[in-house]
Amino acid sequence: MFDPNSGPPGYVYVKLVEHLTALIDSGVLKPGARLLSERELARDCGVSLGTVRRAVGVLASRGLVRVVAAKGTYVVGPVSDD
Repeated sequence: MFDPNSGPPGYVYVKLVEHLTALIDSGVLKPGARLLSERELARDCGVSLGTVRRAVGVLASRGLVRVVAAKGTYVVGPVSDD
C-alpha cells in the first residue's frame, strides 16, 4: 500500500510515480490492466486529485500507461532496455 509520508522528504507525486512504476515493473499491474479512476486512486493513496493527475501524466509521458478520455488509464507495460 502507498504511504505518502514514508521515505525521504520529497514531492508526493514523484513517490506515487515510483510506487506505480514498481507495480508495473514487477508485473503486479499487467499490460492492459485498467487503473482505478483518478478519484479512487487519490482516495486509496491518501493524496489529492491533483497529485494523482500529475503522477499519471508522468507515467503517460514515460510510456507506462495510456490515458483514454472518458474510458480510463491503462497499463501499457514496463519500458524495456533493448
